[in-house]
Amino acid sequence: MASHVSPPVEIVRAGVVDVGVQRWGSRGAASVVLLHGFPYDTRSYDDVARLLADAGYDVVVPYLRGFGPTRFVDQSVMRSGQQAAPAHDLRELILALRLDRPVVAGCDWGGRAACIVAAVWPELVSGLVSVSGYLLQDIRSAMSTPVLPHLEKRYWYQYYFHSERGRAGLTRYRSEIAQTLWADWSPTWRFGDSEFAATAASFDNPDFVDVVVHSYRHRYGLAPGDPAYAATEEIITTRPPITVPSIVIEPTEDTIAGLYGPTEHSSRFTDLLRVVDFDCGHNPPQELPGRFAAVVGEMVRQMRRA
Repeated sequence: MASHVSPPVEIVRAGVVDVGVQRWGSRGAASVVLLHGFPYDTRSYDDVARLLADAGYDVVVPYLRGFGPTRFVDQSVMRSGQQAAPAHDLRELILALRLDRPVVAGCDWGGRAACIVAAVWPELVSGLVSVSGYLLQDIRSAMSTPVLPHLEKRYWYQYYFHSERGRAGLTRYRSEIAQTLWADWSPTWRFGDSEFAATAASFDNPDFVDVVVHSYRHRYGLAPGDPAYAATEEIITTRPPITVPSIVIEPTEDTIAGLYGPTEHSSRFTDLLRVVDFDCGHNPPQELPGRFAAVVGEMVRQMRRA
């Protein structure tokens, strides 16, 4: 566990959301943004952030929309969980904090947001660390192309959320569902009840259910997107390459990794520095924080020398 007390949460206006942010280290130093996934929160990065702060970096760890203290600024804003939404939140956060081309790193939803920003607005970031590689969703393919049955069964939670029964289940059993997914996706990670409870509080966000349900319906073409993100979603359909320097982390024990397709990365990353295997499950920064911090630090140093 981290030896330093976590910094207080700051609220930063980033477009249509007031984002809860924990900021570690030295402001004005080389900056890093660390992005969590579903169903996790900023606790995934406590040890990583401490290590990077100790190395002299400015480390920004935001709560995604629908998690923790992050709130929509207006009741009229669609509670969208589509892939472009957290990417726009990340873009607006970088601009609001006046970060100078930070390295962005993330997994799951957060990794997808980082990948989209790197692909669509590469001028905003200097480097990318992505767990499982190129995470932009191919929605047209997902709508009609099945995968092998042994992979389909892993996606039960996605299909569950397609139904109103699933929405009711997530509303009533949000922590129980999340804990089940933690255990299923990271079979070698022996997390404790207190460790899980520290994150589970973030699922009490009033927009959590709406954002999650919309995310898993939109990615299969079962729910319309927010018109505000239509132009970005159209760019995503072209499967743009990621041109910023990138490192891909492959978690070898991640049982949901098949969701992201083949592990051939060279066709999607034009400046791929390397691919590194981690012997862990779906949440590498919390499972192997020392190794994760080392990879992010490597990327920051590479960019400073460039």
